[in-house]
Amino acid sequence: MTYVLYSTAALAEIAGCFSVWAWWRLDKSLLWLAPGVVSLVLFAWLLALVDTNAAGRAYAAYGGIYIAASLTWLWLVEGVRPDRWDIAGAVLCIAGASLILLAPRGV
Repeated sequence: MTYVLYSTAALAEIAGCFSVWAWWRLDKSLLWLAPGVVSLVLFAWLLALVDTNAAGRAYAAYGGIYIAASLTWLWLVEGVRPDRWDIAGAVLCIAGASLILLAPRGV
């Protein structure tokens, strides 16, 4: 379930940030910021739902998922296919995120 939360949070964060990018860099209407703000609030709420006792650990593990989701956005939304280095980096990041999430820890 944690991976689903992280993936959904990543989509919300990327969509929110992209709305600012589109307004600022692509000369889109100021109205693009409204759904962006909603997306960023949704992102923060979803990340807060992750079952962990340390926010920093949740954020650290999320970083790896965010990187992979950003490359998926690059491909599906922006039409730029990730190269082998992008994919290798994403795999490495997901492995690191999984290590943080799944490592056995004492209580």
